[in-house]
Amino acid sequence: MSDMDILQAALAEVEAGTRIPYLGAGVSALSNGSAPKSPAELCAVIEAQVRVPKRARGNLWSAAQYVESRKFRATLADIVTRAFDGDEGGNPVHGWLARVRPPMVVDTWYDDGLLKAHEGGSWGWVQGWSRNGEWIEIWTKAFAPDGTELEAPDPSWDTLVYKPHGMARKGSSFLLSDSDYVEVLTEIDIQTPIPQEVRARRTGRGFLFLGCRFDDQMLRIFARQIAKRSGGNHVAVIEGEISRMERKFLDELGILRVNLPVSAVLGALAPEPA
Repeated sequence: MSDMDILQAALAEVEAGTRIPYLGAGVSALSNGSAPKSPAELCAVIEAQVRVPKRARGNLWSAAQYVESRKFRATLADIVTRAFDGDEGGNPVHGWLARVRPPMVVDTWYDDGLLKAHEGGSWGWVQGWSRNGEWIEIWTKAFAPDGTELEAPDPSWDTLVYKPHGMARKGSSFLLSDSDYVEVLTEIDIQTPIPQEVRARRTGRGFLFLGCRFDDQMLRIFARQIAKRSGGNHVAVIEGEISRMERKFLDELGILRVNLPVSAVLGALAPEPA
């Protein structure tokens, strides 16, 4: 099979509900808005507003930690929230997923475009929640489509949107600084921060990684633990040269790499009904 054949087959499985899409920043980059489209771009936004030390430059998590430590969490939240504020201009992948309604979508970027694409129907979302300023043990929060907070995701939902790193919009929360991740990374190997409904919906299903790169240890850890105990047989759309650590990661998880740009997905999507 050609790379395009593999991609089309994987997308058909997403539509059939047998494969879970796992979205990275590269999918949000297909939108027309001005929001940051990669960890590097978000890091540049932060560094443009707060001068960070040389040791933290270019590292999103470290730059965010410096701002949080020296300028307080409110400053970091304001910078990041404003960076993602506004109309992203629509996104064809988000729109397609909102139409086909797979049992679960993992969306690892900080924008809310996928939530905006969903209209009506049976769905909801669960997202990572920073413990900064919280006095209770908290990993995630679940929400109904209208934003009402729930005790947990509803097992009866047709679609669960899982945003493990949270979301950058007012009234929400996100994981970004090193301190945000300290306790999460301590517990994630035993799956504590991953909601039970996410664990249930990944069972027996493989993942389709779209718009993801695995050249950062933080991103590899989350992908590895979210995909743990799933159905295996994963596929990742990654174009061009990859690093040694990315290759090792793909081999470790048994991920079949499709050497195509994420934009190739657009030509393979099922057309919207007239």
